[in-house]
Amino acid sequence: MLVQGMGLPKEDWLRAELGGLLHDIGKIGVPDAILRKPAKLTEEEWVEMRRHPGLGCTILSGIPALAAACDIVRSHHERWDGGGYPDRLSGEAIPPHARVFALVDTYDAMTSDRPYRKGLSHSAAVEVIRAEAGRQFDPQVVDAFLAVPEAQWRSVARLFTDHGTAAVG
Repeated sequence: MLVQGMGLPKEDWLRAELGGLLHDIGKIGVPDAILRKPAKLTEEEWVEMRRHPGLGCTILSGIPALAAACDIVRSHHERWDGGGYPDRLSGEAIPPHARVFALVDTYDAMTSDRPYRKGLSHSAAVEVIRAEAGRQFDPQVVDAFLAVPEAQWRSVARLFTDHGTAAVG
């Protein structure tokens, strides 16, 4: 939805879809004790967790049919203001598909229940996203996100929950 709304070329839509589906593949290299921890991570555990985007990109770069998704996998935790990881990219240096996916992934994380907290409502998540425009998120991506009706976001979430799997994120 957002890739289209941002005007990214149609030939790039598959790359965005693959990147979204594979964005956390690098977590295969993160210990289960960290991934499944029901409490806040320690700084040492965060160091391990922050390795997953680079590891994921390394995995995909060896598979020609999936290598195009590497920009999302590597850069989905970068922030517009440069405070993200793994490369501390900022602004337009962050690949466009990664900027789009970063917002969608964050929305999903905020609105999904976790073992340690209940998910936020759509309206509460939207307020956080608005507040983070220009800091965490590309302001243009935020505008495109806000142009999508809440009902469409709910229908996307149902695609995952109706199949008995956790939502992407």
